[in-house]
Amino acid sequence: MSATPSLSAMPMFSSLACADLEALAAIAVSKRYPRGATVFSEGHPPEGFHVILSGRVRIFKISIEGKEQTLHVFGPKQPVGEAAVFAGAPYPAHAEALDDCTALFFPRDAFIALLESRPTIALGLLATLAKRLMQFAALVEQLSLKEIPNRLAAYLLHLHRHAPPGAAIDLGMSKKQLATLTGATPETLSRTFTRFEQDGAIQPSGRRHLIILDPEYLARLI
Repeated sequence: MSATPSLSAMPMFSSLACADLEALAAIAVSKRYPRGATVFSEGHPPEGFHVILSGRVRIFKISIEGKEQTLHVFGPKQPVGEAAVFAGAPYPAHAEALDDCTALFFPRDAFIALLESRPTIALGLLATLAKRLMQFAALVEQLSLKEIPNRLAAYLLHLHRHAPPGAAIDLGMSKKQLATLTGATPETLSRTFTRFEQDGAIQPSGRRHLIILDPEYLARLI
């Protein structure tokens, strides 16, 4: 089955012409990763990048002391590892499957050759990746320069803005992993969630989901 329809639905490729999508689909390789499997490791040469079809992939670093620091969690339609491919540099962090995942893999050599032969693909990707970089730069600043409630509010609002209106948002990770992302202890994170709930800003909706009732409340904390 052609990967072209899947590619056209992905924000990274949505601006590309049909001929460019078909060229990309021709080099794409279907991959499956069971939960907990390594997608790539920090320091390894970039063999290529993935675009997730289903499941989630966690990006993290490991300190000298062996402590894991979650940097981000990516889900369906999002690319993983593309920065290393474009830069020709080693992967800057580790990536593992949080769920059973399926993805399209784009081998680096074939992808770079395609960009050189079809510059319209490179131009189409440039705007998309630049926008994504600005979004992540803003999120990193919010997560690193503020107090725990501000960091959590920024992360929840980031998820809310990328979710369908009125839908429950998926936290994308366990509460323990979210604590490492926001630099909080699990206890502090739990108290902050309770505060947000008591203030009417959020409503739990399952183990890993919640509904944002008052996005303005969260925005005031950022």
